[in-house]
Amino acid sequence: MSVNPLKELETLGQSLWLDYIRRDLIASGELRRLIEEDGLRGMTSNPSIFEKAIADSHDYDEDIRSIALSGKGAETIYETLSQRDVQSAADEFRPLYDRTDGKDGYVSLEVNPHLAHDTKGTIEEARRLWAALERPNILIKVPATANGLPAIQQLIGEGISINVTLLFGLPRYRQVAEAYLAGLEARAEQGQPLKHLASVASFFISRIDALVDPLLEKLIAQGCKESDLAREAHGQIAIASAKMAYQIYKEIFGGDRFRKLAAKGGRTQRLLWASTSTKNAEYSDVKYIEALIGADTVDTAPLETLHAYRDHGEPKARLEHHVKEAHWVLARLPELGIDIDKVTRQLEDEGVEKFNQPFDKLMATLAQRSPQPSRWNGCT
Repeated sequence: MSVNPLKELETLGQSLWLDYIRRDLIASGELRRLIEEDGLRGMTSNPSIFEKAIADSHDYDEDIRSIALSGKGAETIYETLSQRDVQSAADEFRPLYDRTDGKDGYVSLEVNPHLAHDTKGTIEEARRLWAALERPNILIKVPATANGLPAIQQLIGEGISINVTLLFGLPRYRQVAEAYLAGLEARAEQGQPLKHLASVASFFISRIDALVDPLLEKLIAQGCKESDLAREAHGQIAIASAKMAYQIYKEIFGGDRFRKLAAKGGRTQRLLWASTSTKNAEYSDVKYIEALIGADTVDTAPLETLHAYRDHGEPKARLEHHVKEAHWVLARLPELGIDIDKVTRQLEDEGVEKFNQPFDKLMATLAQRSPQPSRWNGCT
C-alpha cells in the first residue's frame, strides 16, 4: 500500500493545515477523517471562506433565523456562526493539541477585516474574540499592516496567540518577527508564562506570481535585452521570496535574543505558507507545496489542493534548495523595472480589500436571510 504524501510532510518537519471551514465538514466527520488519515494538523479561516460557506449552503439557515428573531443584526449573526464553527473545529483538534504540547492543533479566526488599519480597534476585537472562544488552541488572525504590527506586539504580550496574516514582503516579515519577539519579552518581564503562547506568520505565496508574472511576460514578448532574465524569473518570484523568508526565520530564531526567550518557554513563530493554490493553469497544481517543504514550517492549503497533493504529491525537503539562486533572482528584479517592495505593498492593500469585499457581501446576505423580529407588544 502506497504511503500518503500528505502524511509524509510531517516526517519532513512540516505541518499541514486546511485553509477551509464549513459546518458540514465538521458535522459529517470529514474533518476527523482528514486528521486521522491525512495527518491534518490545523485549520485556518478568513472572511472569504465564511462568506462562501454560509452563502452557498442552507446549513446555517435555522441559526440565522433564530438569532435574527432575537433582535440581533448581521454582524452579531456572523460572529455567532463563525465562533461556533471555530469552537467545534478546535474541539476536534484538541487531542492533537494536547498530544503535541501545543505545537499544532490550532484553528484561526480573523478580526473584522475593516480594522486592518486600526490598531486600537484590532486590539479590542482580538481580546473580545479570544475571551469569547475560550479555547487554548485558537489563533486570532491579525493583518501584517503597519497598524497591525503594534497590535501584534501588544496582544502577544497579553498572552493571546496570533496568526499574522496578509504577509507578502521580506522587510515586513522582519517587522512581524520583531513585534512577536518584543511581545514575548514584554510578557517575560511581567513574569508571565510563555510556554503555551503560539504564533505563525502567514506568508502569502501564489498572489506574488499572479501579479509579477504578467509584467515578466510583457518583457518576454517584447524580445528586449532583458527578456532572457525575465524568462528565468517567470514563475519563480513567489518561491524565491518564501525561500529568503525562511533564511530570515533561521537567522532571527537561531539568534541570542530568541534563545533567551526559548529558555523561558518561548516558541518560534513558524512561517506558514498561505495562498498555496495555483492561480496559473499552466503551473502544476501542487507547485507551491512541493517547493516549500521544510522543517518547522506550516502549509495551509484549500481542499482541492490538499486532494491534489494526496493524489500526486512527491514530498521532499526542498525549502533550502537553490537558496543562492533565489537571492539572485530577487536581486535582479530592478533590472527588469520591478520594485518588489512596491509589489508587496500593492498586494497588501489588495489583500485587505479582498477580505473586506466578501465580509461586506456576507453582511448583506445575512441581512437578506434574516427574518424581522415581531414588533407586536400585546393586545390592542
